Amino acid sequence: MFGDLEDSDPPKNNVNWKSLTNISQLDEIAALSAETPVAIFKHSTRCGVSRMVLKQFENEFRPDTKVTPYFLDLLAHRDVSNAISEKFNVMHQSPQLLLIKDGKSIYDASHGEISPTELSRNL
Repeated sequence: MFGDLEDSDPPKNNVNWKSLTNISQLDEIAALSAETPVAIFKHSTRCGVSRMVLKQFENEFRPDTKVTPYFLDLLAHRDVSNAISEKFNVMHQSPQLLLIKDGKSIYDASHGEISPTELSRNL
């Protein structure tokens, strides 16, 4: 289902994903996070575990969560994934969820630890 995405479009669902496709967006995300927390979901379109975690996250995500969600197809945009690790000082994982606030990663989780509930607790 998600493995068939074209042009790194985020999946269609109740999460209002914004596509993360360019390194220059990381400065925008850092600036935006001073006003509104930003979540970045790093997804591997070839990984069954990543697909399962993404689906579970989307099913449990509440649209009223006060966060701007970004979706990264890390296979299509490996350079952006690497830049995220450097800019926000987090070790690369896949799948991975980061919460950016005031230009810094204040929370990150990978694999089965990814949860909208935990994300909300850290807002």
